[in-house]
Amino acid sequence: MARNITVFPASPDDGGAVGEIHSESWKAAYSGFFSPEFAAEAIRQRRHRWHDVLAEGENTAMPAALEGRPLAFSFFGPSPTRPGSAEIFGFYGHPDGWGSGVASALMTASLLRIREDGFGHVHLWTLRDTPRSRRFYVKNGFAESGVVRGHDYGDGNPLDQVEYELFLH
Repeated sequence: MARNITVFPASPDDGGAVGEIHSESWKAAYSGFFSPEFAAEAIRQRRHRWHDVLAEGENTAMPAALEGRPLAFSFFGPSPTRPGSAEIFGFYGHPDGWGSGVASALMTASLLRIREDGFGHVHLWTLRDTPRSRRFYVKNGFAESGVVRGHDYGDGNPLDQVEYELFLH
């Protein structure tokens, strides 16, 4: 049976849904890297920040819904470190949507939009120790660039992030 997946540009009204996706995805994939107190606060912040981010409209946010329920989102724009390239700043899927195809449909739509925006190259960063996300990016055509950086999420303990990139044709 075909499943109804829709991808659409986010509006400020989508802040609650995007926050829910971000916080639940972050809780499932990242909370084990942090102290319980830090993780709880980070999850709370991710749940509530998106109304303001989407109202600013500085970059592009695209949610994807499965059967009408938003279960993934991407957030991207011009790369601040790679002139002429796009960067995917965030790509998150609610655990309820894992394995459903909603994230793959979202990545396809996001890459199409990035290409339509005139970019021939896109890059992103993901935690080194998150094999699920790393497999997903490879499955969608990305390759490791060979660059690794430490990223401090605010608790004073930098975690290694691996850069992935894709040249768009």
